[in-house]
This record gives sequence, C-alpha cells and structure tokens, in this order.
Amino acid sequence: MANHRLRLGVILLFSLVGIFIIDQNIKMLFVDGFRYYTECIDLILVYNKGVAFSMFAFLDEYLKYLQLLIVSGVVFYIFYLNKLCYAFPVGILLGGAFSNIYDRFIHEGVVDMVYWHCGFNFAVFNFADVMIDVAVLWILILNFKPHICKS
Repeated sequence: MANHRLRLGVILLFSLVGIFIIDQNIKMLFVDGFRYYTECIDLILVYNKGVAFSMFAFLDEYLKYLQLLIVSGVVFYIFYLNKLCYAFPVGILLGGAFSNIYDRFIHEGVVDMVYWHCGFNFAVFNFADVMIDVAVLWILILNFKPHICKS
C-alpha cells in the first residue's frame, strides 16, 4: 500500500513539474518580447485577469487563492482515490493549474499567448490551458470507463 502511494506520488510529481517547467519557459519567451503573426493564429502576450474567457476577473486578488483551494482539493482527492491510473493525468492537470496560479502571483494575471482568429475569434490561451483540457478529458474517460483503471 505504501509503495503504491509512493509510485502514485512520484508519477504525479514528475508530470506536474514537467508541465510546469515547459509552460513557464514558453511563457517567458512572450514576457521577454517574442511575437509572431499569421493569418489564423497570432502569438501575442496577453495577461488574463480571469479564467477562461476572462470570467471571474471581478474576483481580482481572491481568484488565485480560490484556485489554490480548489487545486489542493484535487490533490487530496487523488490520494484518497489511491488509483495509479489517475496519477499522470492529474499530474498534468496540476502542472498546468499551478503554472497558471504562479502567473497570478508573479504577473498579476495568467500569461496567455495563442490567439486563434480564423473564421471566428477564440479566447487567448496557453500551453497550460491545453494540458488542463487534455487532463480533464483523460480523467473523464477513466471515470466513464472504469474497467480501464483497475489499480
């Protein structure tokens, strides 16, 4: 049992740290001035004070603490479940979440940079947002297909 929790923790930690480092390095390129424009996608620097589509921006300084509380709940829940198959997707989710929360403390907003505007305008987003979406989809699949996750 202890070995199982240790493996879960190691997988979760390595995936979390990996996503965090990759995302922060991408964001630093844009904070340092990198820009790129095409017909459909602009790579620009935007500080998002809210969450997706700038929702909840009115929460201002409280938003980062609310997000920390929610993310902490996810950490406790994954260790409560104690299922190894959740370790990697939850690590990816937490890496993206902590990277975005870190931005709120350092830059007073999340560093976003990918702006899709071909055919329709989409919200500006970043690598962490994509990883969070991938992780949520992965976790949903694990929940709706319980035979996949036996540990």
